[in-house]
Amino acid sequence: MTVDWELCESGPADADRTVLLLPGGLNRARSYQELMAQPALAKVHLVAATLPGHGGTPPPDDFSVENAARLAAKLAADIECKVAVGFSMGASVALEMVASGAFSGPVVLLGISLSLQDEPVFLRVLDRLGTVTGSLPFAAMRQMMGSMTKHIRVPEARRAELLDDLRKSDPPVMRQLFRSYLQYLSRHDSPAARLCDAGVPAWVVHAEKGDGGLTDGERSTLEACPNTNVITIPGTSFFLPNEEPERIAELLVEALGRR
Repeated sequence: MTVDWELCESGPADADRTVLLLPGGLNRARSYQELMAQPALAKVHLVAATLPGHGGTPPPDDFSVENAARLAAKLAADIECKVAVGFSMGASVALEMVASGAFSGPVVLLGISLSLQDEPVFLRVLDRLGTVTGSLPFAAMRQMMGSMTKHIRVPEARRAELLDDLRKSDPPVMRQLFRSYLQYLSRHDSPAARLCDAGVPAWVVHAEKGDGGLTDGERSTLEACPNTNVITIPGTSFFLPNEEPERIAELLVEALGRR
């Protein structure tokens, strides 16, 4: 499949360091604007890419995370990317990029779920309801996004912009994306071990509350891995790239130093 990527870029195009930014589920490339505006990254070429099918963009032929990882890894090679950053579902794509060997650079994984236990139960409930009622549960989810995003710590105009992108998603496509994502989370016995075995420097970042977390077993595996840094940001955050951009920029600078 050939992808006509929706990109949002910042920093000098001729910089010697390029970073690929993969948004969370249903978000578009401009969701990374807060991170891109950080002074610490002013000399870095940042390229955010909307994943196919998200935020109303054309859907892929294959909705699997593995396919998204193949497509993103090709983009990373095309732009000569040094580091990949992913948030939420985008973090799963970045993990698969390195676990499959398609990308060999450092990765910064924000708010990632490594298993079904890390995700809220309501996603599985929506998926089960979808087997009977089709895309109706996801149409309802789209309508609820106003209340789901009202606590994002950004100016109101920016929150409205992010919400508008989320609501552009098509419910039948949402159903396919989330079903494939949930299947991916149950595909491997130990995703934490897969990340460690990839042998690349990795930062696994969660807020203290809000954006999910890790099981005790996943945390133990990652903390014992010599390549992996487990970071917990104090406080509550549901949208790390938007609410904690300064801290994420610091970690990204650290990751760039490992190339």
